[in-house]
Amino acid sequence: MSAVSLLTVSEAEGEQRLDKWFKRRFPQLTQGHVEKMCRTGQVRVDSARCKASDRIVPGQTIRIPPLPDHAAPVVKRVSYTPADAKMIQDAVLWKDEHMIILNKPPGLPSQGGSGQGDRHVDGLTEALKFGYKDRPKLVHRLDKDTSGLLMLARTDRVARALSEMLRHRNTRKIYWAAVAGVPHPRKGSIKYGLMKGGRGYGDSEKMICVHPAKMADYPDAKRAHTDYFTLWFLGNRISWLAMEPVTGRTHQLRAHIAEMGFPIIGDGKYGGSSTENMGDGWGAGIGGDLSRKLHLHARMLKVQHPITKEMMTFIAPLPEHMARTWKTLDWGENDVPLDPFGGDE
Repeated sequence: MSAVSLLTVSEAEGEQRLDKWFKRRFPQLTQGHVEKMCRTGQVRVDSARCKASDRIVPGQTIRIPPLPDHAAPVVKRVSYTPADAKMIQDAVLWKDEHMIILNKPPGLPSQGGSGQGDRHVDGLTEALKFGYKDRPKLVHRLDKDTSGLLMLARTDRVARALSEMLRHRNTRKIYWAAVAGVPHPRKGSIKYGLMKGGRGYGDSEKMICVHPAKMADYPDAKRAHTDYFTLWFLGNRISWLAMEPVTGRTHQLRAHIAEMGFPIIGDGKYGGSSTENMGDGWGAGIGGDLSRKLHLHARMLKVQHPITKEMMTFIAPLPEHMARTWKTLDWGENDVPLDPFGGDE
């Protein structure tokens, strides 16, 4: 039997049901065992009693009671090819003995999950040990089809420090996107609440926007805040946006900008594939010579080094499909401010 332990929900694990979190951490436990531990008060969330169906969020502390030896966490060793190892190593933009910064390719999931298979960043971290005993740890995630900057911690101490920074919003992340249409006004904030679909609200894998004035009517909705700035536009058909997620909800940027009527190019989930759209945009499938892949990229990351305390700024080059679009539209990466939201860049 193991001893009582306290585990913290990491940023990389995101928001999810408590029973699903248990199944990923302790896959040998049955659903009945998890429900019984919750019902009898053996499992607690932030020292409070809980139900297996409760939703947990990054930063919360889970009390784990003594478990049978056979229920110890299992670390799945994912096999990978030499080509995959080279791919993930080539994605490294910067590293020291504490952190690794990746420029994640589009199409590569951050973690495994439903329908994701075994090929994902977390499963390839064995190839990112670079002489260390332990694999680096993801401290946040990007959607599968979103490219750009991703942080990994090389020690537990650094993982905790970076997770704290993310939770308290002591980092800055700016994304670039190509969207259908031209937002009016050219810059602004989007503060629609977000909740998962299902329960009669639609696609369970899709986030639903809730008007700020109606948040009280939807107890499952979480407050969300995105700032945007139009860097360039072509007629009234397509725009180059910088977006900063002030909060960090699932699919926040994609859902927010689509709700305003300007879906991200290539976003079939939130923008559809037609040239019709409820705003004055043209739909996510804008056509022509532009790639149908998602045009969303984590371009800039500003973070304080968890050990040296130095403020560091990282910039990720555009992925191939977005670089082709930028060339087609004659948009220059260096012709716009790195931080249009009033920073010191």
